Amino acid sequence: MIVKEDSTLLEYILKYIEPNRKKAKTYLTNKLIYINNKNISKYNYTLHKGDSIELRKYAHKKINNNIQIIYEDKDIIVVNKSSGILTISTEKEKENTLYAYMSNYVKHINPKNKIFIIHRLDRDTSGIIMFARSEKVKKLYQENWNNIVKYRGYTAIIEGNLDKKEQTIKLNLKENKNLKTYVAKDGIEAITKYKVIKENNKYSLLDIEIKTGRKNQIRATMEYLHHPIIGDKKYSSTINPIGRLALHANKLVIINPITNKEMIFKTNNPTSFKKII
Repeated sequence: MIVKEDSTLLEYILKYIEPNRKKAKTYLTNKLIYINNKNISKYNYTLHKGDSIELRKYAHKKINNNIQIIYEDKDIIVVNKSSGILTISTEKEKENTLYAYMSNYVKHINPKNKIFIIHRLDRDTSGIIMFARSEKVKKLYQENWNNIVKYRGYTAIIEGNLDKKEQTIKLNLKENKNLKTYVAKDGIEAITKYKVIKENNKYSLLDIEIKTGRKNQIRATMEYLHHPIIGDKKYSSTINPIGRLALHANKLVIINPITNKEMIFKTNNPTSFKKII
């Protein structure tokens, strides 16, 4: 809601959101109140007319050091995963996966609960991934994914400096026998938009939006431009100053197919990104 008048935070909650003082205070102690999209827990925080105030149902929860729940409701769970963790199992790795951890999480609440993957991220890419709590919800998202998703944002650090500081690139991408994506005339179109946010004499920090969701799209595009993402040995990077792939899915905007309302999910960039640029 939009704040109607200047007030302290607790007073405003008591007047417009929750008249029970004990319950109103728990909203703050449990970090469920967001002012202008920032978590605020001080009772005497000063609100100004025009500020946005949001009450969230759930606080952020840590599953382990690699996984943090940033949103959940009866239909979906949205998580922020670390680099190095698989989304789903492979023949070599079945337990240390995002799916396995989230499955255990929902089954701990109720053994009958299930979890369903809506989309994926590469093992070495960190950031936002969505899960559905039912197969019905999964189908609602997956069958109309390109229309549901309004924005897919990433942060990346690349080797060197780009001549063009902002550009939209269209390439045809294809996967070879070694499971590497490359530019090919008979490939499928991939559209990537980037903007240089900050740079030094070694690296550049990019804000990236993908208009299409091709496998390894950003990584292949940066290799094509001869400025690979640092830590991306598969796509020609020769340096790795932070010990991981410098690619993070930091923003996802969707139109919820059930409520038809816009939902915006954001995460902070990894601290290691900030240290080198």
